[in-house]
Formats: sequence, C-alpha cells, structure tokens
Amino acid sequence: MLTDLRLTDFRCFERLRFEPAPGTNFLIGANAGGKTSILEAVCVVTRLQSPRTPTLVEVVREGRPGAAIDARIAVPAADAHSTSAHLHLRYEFNPRGGPPARTIEMDSVPQSRTADYLRAARVAWFSNDDMEIIRGSASKRRRYFDFLCGQLDPLYPRRLRAYDRALRSRNALLKDGRPRREIEAFDSILVENGERLTAARAEVAVALAPLIEQAVRDVGGADESVITRYLPGAESPLAEALIATRAEETRLRQTVAGPHRDDLAIALNGMDAARFASEGQQRTLALALKLAQTRLIMARIGHTPLLLIDDVFGELDPVRRQNLLSHLPADAQRLITATHLDWLDPSLPRAVFHLANRTLSIAGVPPFS
Repeated sequence: MLTDLRLTDFRCFERLRFEPAPGTNFLIGANAGGKTSILEAVCVVTRLQSPRTPTLVEVVREGRPGAAIDARIAVPAADAHSTSAHLHLRYEFNPRGGPPARTIEMDSVPQSRTADYLRAARVAWFSNDDMEIIRGSASKRRRYFDFLCGQLDPLYPRRLRAYDRALRSRNALLKDGRPRREIEAFDSILVENGERLTAARAEVAVALAPLIEQAVRDVGGADESVITRYLPGAESPLAEALIATRAEETRLRQTVAGPHRDDLAIALNGMDAARFASEGQQRTLALALKLAQTRLIMARIGHTPLLLIDDVFGELDPVRRQNLLSHLPADAQRLITATHLDWLDPSLPRAVFHLANRTLSIAGVPPFS
C-alpha cells in the first residue's frame, strides 16, 4: 500500500505530495491536468518502468536536469504485520551528453541490483490504451506479458534486458552483412535468456487463460467464450530455430525467430477478437486481461497489488462500470483518475483529491505543498 508519494520535476510537476488513503482514492481534475502523471509516477518508482513510454527521458520536467520520486510503501510481511519501505528513484541527464543516469535506493541504501527493490510493491495498471492489447500489434501483447512476468519473477526484467541487448547487436551485424561467426557470437546469450523468457510467458499464459475467461464474464455480464493461446516466436528450441532460419535472416537482415516475435491469440466466441469483436467487447476483453493479471499476482505473491486505474470508468456503460467496480479486489488500494464523479454511487467509501493548477487538495483540507 502506498502511504506517501513525493515528486520533484516529474512531468508537469515541480513539486507534488500525495498521501492516499488505504482504500479507494479518486483524483479528480480536468483533462491534461496531470492526473495520469501521478499514477505513472507510482508505477515508475515501484516497477522502474513507465506504462506510457519505453524510456524515462520523457518524464523529466521540461528544462530540468533530472526528476526524482520518493514513495513510502507499507509492505505486507509473512507474519501478517506490515513493514515500511522508502523507495527513491532519481533519473538525471548527463551534462556531457552521455546516457542518462538512474539511481535507486531502498531505505536510503543504494541498490546496484533491482531484484530486492522490485519486491517492495506490485501494481496493476488499467487505462483506455489497454484496448491496443486486443486490437494493436503483437508488441502490445508482449508488453502485457513482460509487465506481468516481471512482477512474478524479479529476475525476469534482467533476462529481458540481456536478450534485448543481444538481439540489437545481432540485428546490427545482420543489417551490415557481417560474417556469420560474428553474428553467432551473440547466439548463446540470445538462447540462454530467450528460452527463459519463452518458458515464463508460456507458463503465465496457461495460468491466465481461465482467469481471463472468468473476468470476461465478471465485467461483461454475459457468458461469452474466450480462448487465449500463447504463440511462441520460435517453433522449436531457440538454438535449433536460429540454425533453421539462417537463410531467411540473411535475406531479411534481421533475427526472425525468438521471443521478440511472440504473440497472444485472443478469440471471442470462436472469432479473432481484433477483427470481429465489437468495440464494447474489445473493451471488456482489455479490462478482463488486466483483472486477470491482478488476480494472478494475488495468487502468486500472496497479497493484492496496488490498482492504478486511469480514467477508465468514464468510458464504460453503467453495467460494465458497476461490474468492474464490484469485482475489483475488496482489500486493494485503488488510485482512480476521473474528470468528475457524477456516475459514482455516493455511498461508496472513498477519499477524493482535486487537482487544479498542478496543486493537489482534498475536500476541506488546504492544498499539499
């Protein structure tokens, strides 16, 4: 659970402090006012990645040399008591023009490796952009896998980075038409990490399938048939696939087999969801994938992730809106953005924060400074 969040030069905020309540928290404000950035900052400081951009360069406030985020997290312990962790992330540009520097600390101790840091908190991110998981390119579905697998296994992000580095180097050599021995120098790294990524994604896909099917019924309120199937980017062990595809690699000048080609097939009532599902059905599927993700984290980790829900409810019809609200984990801390609360049942317990002019306030309480 998040108890305190402080931003410095993050996106549009010079300074911001946010102290959410344990249960449901609404951040209300006009569009483009910074609500999404607050939720993004929670994801960045806890998971070291943004759901909005592949790099952190864009999160630094314009004209500033860097950005910092501090978060206080109540961490559930095995004995049912909670401990607190202070997470600190700073991202700074290099004044000499080199790569930006990232500094992470937990309880004021610098972390050279991320595995322990990433165990402090898990999150589930819901947004209207999730529709692209259903109807967008395969890269959107791989990102869905990676965000989930990285929370179930703290070593997964490191393997993914190693695979991506080897893939970029290998593709650069293929593009330049370099000798095969130079290209194959990266094969062992590619295979070692690629096989682990494939195994993790395949196992998670099997575990998700019944959860997605149930979540579609929960959100949509109809008994529709949903089948999800993991499609690996190599039809055989990766080492064999790399040998079998050499001629195609040479022709296309890129690596054509491996987890960078993975996909997830999603069928609704026997039809390809991307092509034949209605917009309402696609929205239901997108929410179901995120709800299933939440439930799998709960089952594997033993406690509920922090729910970051960005302006989703305003796009839902009343039935789906109520269904989603009622099927979110009851014990979850929820941070929800919206432009207004006219649609909300006034009896629902919640804390309401208003964001205006880059200042956050709670009803009857002076703005946070």
